[in-house]
Amino acid sequence: MTVYDISRTISPTLAVWPGDAPFSFEHALRIRDGSSVNLTTITLSPHSGSHADAYYHFSDGGAHPDQMPLDHYMGPVHVVTSDRRSGGIVPADLAGHDLAGLQRLLIHTWVSDVPDGQWPENFPYPTPELIDWLAAQGAVLLGLDCPSVDRFDSADLPGHHRLREHGMVNLESLCLAGVPDGVYELVALPLKLAGVCGSPVRAILRSGRVL
Repeated sequence: MTVYDISRTISPTLAVWPGDAPFSFEHALRIRDGSSVNLTTITLSPHSGSHADAYYHFSDGGAHPDQMPLDHYMGPVHVVTSDRRSGGIVPADLAGHDLAGLQRLLIHTWVSDVPDGQWPENFPYPTPELIDWLAAQGAVLLGLDCPSVDRFDSADLPGHHRLREHGMVNLESLCLAGVPDGVYELVALPLKLAGVCGSPVRAILRSGRVL
């Protein structure tokens, strides 16, 4: 069995959405100062690195991470590569890939090759047309290596809202570098956080064991 860690590393040098809180930490206790343990306090956005959006992120009445459907974030997943450099990803961009039995989809783009500390400019994003098409196949999750399921400057966030309308969930800012296209088992659970808009995830793919 092969395990692929598809999570971005959360560190003080991690690039975050412009204007969002960067990750930082400080020591409350240190062994070298005479304490029995090292104890750190961390500060971060729920959207730091690889993360799951909660519906509350874009809707006042939406669910928080502790209320999101956990079963959507684990199970069989198709990984496909798209050559699109910018603009909206449409169903035709996935032509040629075997998506039989599709339940979850991760789209691998050039953004996976961008270092953790660099913000990707003009990244591609899924269109509502693509999300509708995925929902018609029975998909429950859409994951991207890009920072958002909508255009960077979008104000109405059609992709986010369309996912919620279909009862689907999303993952953003994954790193799929070095992962061959194919079918895997995905595990990418959000933390059981109440009242907030999203959660970092430790996302992994396992080959040879598809549920």
